[in-house]
Amino acid sequence: MAIGGKKPDHLKKGFFVEPTIFTNVSNRMTIAQEEIFGPVACVIKFRTADEAVAMANDSIYGLGGAIWSRNIPEAIEIAKRIRTGTMWINTYHQLSPMAPFGGYKQSGIGREHGVQGLLEFTQAKHILVDLGTPLANRLLHNYVFSK
Repeated sequence: MAIGGKKPDHLKKGFFVEPTIFTNVSNRMTIAQEEIFGPVACVIKFRTADEAVAMANDSIYGLGGAIWSRNIPEAIEIAKRIRTGTMWINTYHQLSPMAPFGGYKQSGIGREHGVQGLLEFTQAKHILVDLGTPLANRLLHNYVFSK
C-alpha cells in the first residue's frame, strides 16, 4: 500500500476507507482480480499496449475500464479490444442515460439505459410460417413482446 487505506477520522460510522493506492501489484494478485467498489487503485506496470490489453482481459469481470492517452485514435482501437461493457478515454465514470451501461463476463446481467436498456423489458420471438411457398420466397418475421 503506497498511500491511504485508513478510516477517515470524520466518518466514524459505516465502512469507509480513504482513497488508497497499491503499487508493485502483479495481475495474479487477488487485489488485481477482484471488483473493488471503492476508492482503491492498483498500479501494474506494462511495456506494450498488447500486454496491457491481455492483462485487462485476464479477469472474470468486465464492468468498465479507462485509458488515458494523447493519441485518441489509438486509445479507441485499444478500448475496442478490452472486454468491458464501458471504456472511458481521458475520463472516468461519466455515464449517459442514452448509452447502454452494463458489464461483460461476471460483471452484471443485461444493460441499463439507452435502447439496449429498454430492450431488457422485451422478449423477442421468431415465428416462421410455411405457407407452401418455395424456400427462397419464405418471409421471416420477428415480433417483440413485452415481458
